[in-house]
Amino acid sequence: MLTDSERFAFMTWRIHAFETTGNAYDAVQTDESIKTGDTLLIPSEAVVGVAHTWPFSITRDAGYLHQLIEGRTSDTLESLNAEFGVSAGTIERACKLAQMLSYHLDPGLIDLIARDAPGEGT
Repeated sequence: MLTDSERFAFMTWRIHAFETTGNAYDAVQTDESIKTGDTLLIPSEAVVGVAHTWPFSITRDAGYLHQLIEGRTSDTLESLNAEFGVSAGTIERACKLAQMLSYHLDPGLIDLIARDAPGEGT
């Protein structure tokens, strides 16, 4: 039998699916049920993104979402989450979804993921 700690030791991960990146962008701007940090999935365009004031893509192709890495100076995934004001692990979860679906990640993220891998980096 599970203890109370085990029963309630979970984290929710909200994924919103859309037909196009344009629909996703508009929904993030107008639908109050979509919160900053929620994952956006657009299968028709092979895009995964993160809800934000300016929703951004973590995949190589961004469609109408903003490109994630352009102009960013973060050198770890943790600092990238902080830079966007999203919870720890938000960008990592979106990356995992994209990888499970065999979508191509933003090239800048590939470097950050490699750097943050256990046993890697400085």
